[in-house]
Amino acid sequence: MLGQYERWFSEAGIAVVAFDFRNLGESGGEPRQLVSQRRYAVDVDAAIEFARSRPEVDPARLAVWGTSFGASHALAAAARHPDLAAAVVQCPVLSGRAVVLRAGARHLARMTGPIVADLFRAMLRLPRRYVPLVGRPGEKAFVNQPGALEGWQSVTPPGSEFDNRITAASGLGMLFYNAAAQASDVRCPLLVAACDRENLIAPEIAEKVVAEAPRAELKHYDADHFTVYHPPVVEQVVADQIAFLTRHLRPSGTWRAAAV
Repeated sequence: MLGQYERWFSEAGIAVVAFDFRNLGESGGEPRQLVSQRRYAVDVDAAIEFARSRPEVDPARLAVWGTSFGASHALAAAARHPDLAAAVVQCPVLSGRAVVLRAGARHLARMTGPIVADLFRAMLRLPRRYVPLVGRPGEKAFVNQPGALEGWQSVTPPGSEFDNRITAASGLGMLFYNAAAQASDVRCPLLVAACDRENLIAPEIAEKVVAEAPRAELKHYDADHFTVYHPPVVEQVVADQIAFLTRHLRPSGTWRAAAV
């Protein structure tokens, strides 16, 4: 569903740099479906530098945008790059620990075996141990909140394939990833688009980020973590984001602002 945002931002006059993180989607890298916050930070920084290098883009007017768990990477990038002009995060999952703990201690204990097995396989350079990324309540999946599997399926367009797996040890890194703790270091204007019926993470985390980021503003939407991508909510969400980006990127002349 991310293509719709790219199209709408572009039609509004904002240049867009979109990419798949390494090991995911159409990007290269082995093993597949490896989630690494450290490597993703390098990827985001590379995308920012690429946008800055484009002759048709004003390097002083760059913004980062992220949705769901990608919001963590956008927020962390904004904290690392105080020269960014703006940042937008949507239905933000800003703490991997919060997602896991919300499922309960029993769920975390069930994931311990696959995580340990995958760590040993990685050290021995053996094929990795995978677990489903998302499943139904009670299933052994990293995310098994009610409605999560159906929600993921709803944002997978017809004809597209959703690779529903993750290297088990990736869950360990996500468990200790807390981008929300960096909120006070985000100096650029920050828009947080929060879902009032958020079903993956406590909404209070987004509110805490807004309270701690010096130039943050919060927009509420009557949606859950997945309906926010669909009409009628998505049109209002994108309109608010375009208005925010236009205001802070202040397009002028022939150069274009860019969102990464």
